[in-house]
Amino acid sequence: MSDPLPIEPAGLVDVVIVGAGVVGAAIARELAHYDLDVQLIDAADDVGARTSKANTAILHTGFDATPGTLESRLVRRGYELLGEYATSAGIALERIGALLIAWDLEQLDALDALAAKAVKNGYEETTRIGAGELYGLEPHLGPGALGALRVPGESIICPWSTTLAFATQAVRAGVTLRLETRVEHVEARDDVVLVRTSRGDVVTRVLVNAAGLYSDVVDHTLGHDGFHVTPRRGQLLVYDKLARPLVRHILLPVPSSLGKGVLVAPTVYGNVLLGPTAEDLDDKTATESTADGIAFLLEKGARILPALVDEEVSAVYAGLRAATEHGDYQIEAHPDQHYVCVGGIRSTGLTASMAIAQYVAQLVGECGLDLGARHELEPVIVPMLGQAFERPYQRADLIDDDPTFGDIVCHCERVSRGEIRDAFASDLAPRGLDGLRRRTRAMNGRCQGFYCGAVVETLLDEARRTSSP
Repeated sequence: MSDPLPIEPAGLVDVVIVGAGVVGAAIARELAHYDLDVQLIDAADDVGARTSKANTAILHTGFDATPGTLESRLVRRGYELLGEYATSAGIALERIGALLIAWDLEQLDALDALAAKAVKNGYEETTRIGAGELYGLEPHLGPGALGALRVPGESIICPWSTTLAFATQAVRAGVTLRLETRVEHVEARDDVVLVRTSRGDVVTRVLVNAAGLYSDVVDHTLGHDGFHVTPRRGQLLVYDKLARPLVRHILLPVPSSLGKGVLVAPTVYGNVLLGPTAEDLDDKTATESTADGIAFLLEKGARILPALVDEEVSAVYAGLRAATEHGDYQIEAHPDQHYVCVGGIRSTGLTASMAIAQYVAQLVGECGLDLGARHELEPVIVPMLGQAFERPYQRADLIDDDPTFGDIVCHCERVSRGEIRDAFASDLAPRGLDGLRRRTRAMNGRCQGFYCGAVVETLLDEARRTSSP
C-alpha cells in the first residue's frame, strides 16, 4: 500500500485521463470544450503509440454490431461524427464501400440475416448482389464466390491523423499532455482520486480510465472486477502501392463464431492490407509478428485475391486489441469514487471515439463535476497523408512560397523537407522516428527508410538539438 498523499485543494485538477490512444485523446478533446483543468497521461512517448496505431483503419457503419448494445449505438453515432470531423480537419477519408463475400452456401444463406441485423442497427443501405455483379465490381477476386452483401458506407480513414487531430485540438485548448508518464497507483479517497505516476503525483476530482490493454488493471486497483482484458493480437501484411489496382472495395468475410475473419482492404496511403489474425495471448506487450501468422494470412489471401500474394509486401505489423469476456464496451461511472471506466474498447474504438467521448463527458458530470457551459474549439487541420488527395509536393503555389515543399526527402511516399520541418515545429512534435512516420509517412514506403533513413535521422537529431534548452 502506498503512503497517503496530502490533499492540497490548490493543487487539484478537474479530470485526469489515463491513456492517450484515440479514445483517450477524443475524451480530452471533448472535455476541452469546457472550462476545466484536464490532464491526459500516457506511458508512451507519443499519442496513439500503442493499440491505436496498429488497426485496420476502417470507419465502420456499425452494420454488423450486436443490436441494442452500447457499442452499436456509439459506433453508429461515432461514424457520423468522425465522418464530419475528418472533412473539416483534413483527415484522409475515402468512402469506398465494402463487400461481405459468401464463399459457400452457409455463408450465402447468412447474408439476409446480416442485412436484417444492419437494419436493426440503423443502417438500411445494404444490398444483396449475385456472383456476376460481384465479379464485375471486383474482377481480381478469387474463384468460387457465390455472392455478397454490399455495404456502401464502409470507409477507409487515416487513424494516425485522427488521434493527432484530437490531441492537438485538446492541447491548444488548454489540456495538459503528459507523455512518458506511467501510472503506478490510483486510490479513491473522499471526494478526490490520488494518481501516483512515474513523474510525480496528481490529485484529481474525476479519474477517467481509458488505458486500453491496461484498463482492467486500473479498474481492479479501484476494487472492481467487472471485466478482464485478454490481449488479442492481429497481424497484418501491408502490400506495396503497385497492388492497389487489384482491389476497389473493402473485402470482408462473413463473420463466424471465431470472429470477423481476414479482410483485404485498401488504405488511404495507397497500399493494400491483408489481415488481421486473431490470437488471444497472455502478454500485453507481444506485438511481434510470427511465421505462423504470416503463413495463415498468405493462405487466406490466396483465396480472396490470388494476385495479391504475388505482390511485394512493404511492411508487416501487429496490434493488440483489448478483448474482454463481454460482448460490449465496458463503460461505467462510479460516482462514489469519482471514477469513469472506459474499458473493453475493441477494433471499433476508432470509429466510435467521438461518440464515446461525448458519452464519457456525461458520465464525468454524473461523478459530481460541474462541466459548465460548452464552448466551441478553434478548428485544427492536420497534414494530409492520403494518396488520393493533393499533397504538398503537388502544389506549385506552396512550393513557390516555400521551396522546401518541393525538396523530396522520402521518395517512396513523396515526403518533403518542408513537411518534416513542420512536423518538428508542431504543437505535438514527434519525439522519435516512429512518431515522425505517423505524422508524415517518411520511411513508410517500399524501401522502409533504406534510401531516406540517414537524412531523416539527421533531421531528427537537428530538431532535438534545436529544442534542447
